[in-house]
Amino acid sequence: MHSSAVLLIEFGSIILGLGLLGRFAARFQFSPIPLYLLAGLAFGEGGLLPLGASEEFVAIGAEIGVILLLLMLGLEYTASDLVSNLKAHYPSGLVDCALNAVPGAAAALLLGWGPVAAVVLAGVTWISSSGVIAKVLGDLGRVGNRETPVILSVLVLEDLAMAVYLPIITALVAGAGLAAGSVTLAVALGAAGLVLFAAVRYGRVISRFVSSDDPEKLLLVVLGLTILVAGVAQQLQVSAAVGAFLVGIALSGEAAEGAHTLLSPLRDLFAAVFFVFFGLHTDPASIPPVLLPALALAVVTAGTKIATGYWAARRAGISVKGRWRAGGALVARGEFSIVIAGLAVTAGIEPSLGPLATAYVLILVVLGPLTARYTEPLATRWARHRDARRGPAREATEVRAESRVGD
Repeated sequence: MHSSAVLLIEFGSIILGLGLLGRFAARFQFSPIPLYLLAGLAFGEGGLLPLGASEEFVAIGAEIGVILLLLMLGLEYTASDLVSNLKAHYPSGLVDCALNAVPGAAAALLLGWGPVAAVVLAGVTWISSSGVIAKVLGDLGRVGNRETPVILSVLVLEDLAMAVYLPIITALVAGAGLAAGSVTLAVALGAAGLVLFAAVRYGRVISRFVSSDDPEKLLLVVLGLTILVAGVAQQLQVSAAVGAFLVGIALSGEAAEGAHTLLSPLRDLFAAVFFVFFGLHTDPASIPPVLLPALALAVVTAGTKIATGYWAARRAGISVKGRWRAGGALVARGEFSIVIAGLAVTAGIEPSLGPLATAYVLILVVLGPLTARYTEPLATRWARHRDARRGPAREATEVRAESRVGD
């Protein structure tokens, strides 16, 4: 009875604290993710007041948080939208992967962490934060801008890549051999292809089966189906997150809209718990030794993300200002970088990987909204300054040329 009371007190304090941190972040119009991570650091290993009784309960809540994050992501897209985006914008996705995954992999190898950690860190630096970016675009009033579909297309391609990437990571961190890893990837790709085919061909039938006018029944059916599929996927070593993502894709129409409305508060709650859980398992004392590498990696990959957005927007025929806005908007990393790092941390791949990922996300989740707001004005000012300096030089060149002709 005593341990039960302690669990309730600890978990209640965590939820209350998260709520207050969220209100504080909303007041100053920035993402609460860094505050959630800091809260986890404060109450985890080596923190100010380590938790005891509620840690196992928080771990279960964190796992549900990952599942709901991927489910809600899948609900944002229909299968036909995904297919059309893949056909139209896959070159941008390839450029995105090359520019942003390679620095992470190179950093891990330079730090001597080995090939598995390199693949993990490549994913951490590759995937932008859809949640943070969507919020920033709304806050800046850019949802209707011409470059916004380009930004969303890059994010969609990253989300699609997750369905292939996560099973690979799951197999690697589990120490599976080449044959087992190939089987895992084949199962994941087969499941993704089957779900996409069923969603395109029978999406209305599936949604009609799930749909209900009673919010309670709709919530129970969708949540139960998602957790069941996620559990089966994890049993097959495919990744629970991928299973949840595929369930979200399979639902469309009224069922998807209703589920999105009902599950959004739950997603926010358990996603916040997930960030706290990740922080709980990171010793604050382990962050200072990796702070410089995290900062260097953040600077490099902020630049490569800006280049990615600029290139993708130019390919779509967007104006120069829109290209800079697209690049600046893509800088933020967040929830999925932590999800990827969390898989490696749980498997004990590299002790310093968790602290570096935490520091890296903290830097870019704060820097991201700033680059979204100021990249285009700074680039415009720099271009004007450059043109102004070129003007006198050009005039001097023309005068010298004319004097030579006169001579």
